[in-house]
Amino acid sequence: MTMNRLLTVKEVAQYLNVKPVTVRRRANSGEIPSIRIGNRIRFHKQQIDRWLLQRSNGRPVHILVVDDEPLVGELFKESLNENIYQVTTTLSSLEALELVSNKHFDIIFLDLLMPELDGAELFQRIRQTDNRVPIAIITGYPDSELMRRTMEHGPFTVMKKPFNSEDILDTLRSFSQGIAVAE
Repeated sequence: MTMNRLLTVKEVAQYLNVKPVTVRRRANSGEIPSIRIGNRIRFHKQQIDRWLLQRSNGRPVHILVVDDEPLVGELFKESLNENIYQVTTTLSSLEALELVSNKHFDIIFLDLLMPELDGAELFQRIRQTDNRVPIAIITGYPDSELMRRTMEHGPFTVMKKPFNSEDILDTLRSFSQGIAVAE
């Protein structure tokens, strides 16, 4: 999506992960910023992004990415709007535990195959510190014994490797209730 292009109701619905009727209703009530062109509703993407930021009380969404592959953290940082997201990355599962103990994160992306502590052990320890933070497991081994062990420690979402920027945004949109989601 380009910055200057106007978005349709359907495009905004996909972007926000809601039904088009919800977008139309909220635009008509003035809750979502929109413009009228004839009898059609259109949206400026930048206005939608600002609206999302305001919904998150004006603070960025704090994301922790735990993966021993540096390129994964770089992809997250490159994929997400710096004004809306604050991405912290670590290559170490032990450092991740320390970060979770000292700071609140709105969502955590966690690799299963990690040195030091594997993803199942790290997931369990994160749950002992913060049992409410949404966690997305990022893995190339969704059918592994390690994944089965991880499932014992509570619900999570799975993002299968390899993935791209759109997959990251789709996963964030799946957690969009209470989290501002934008590109």
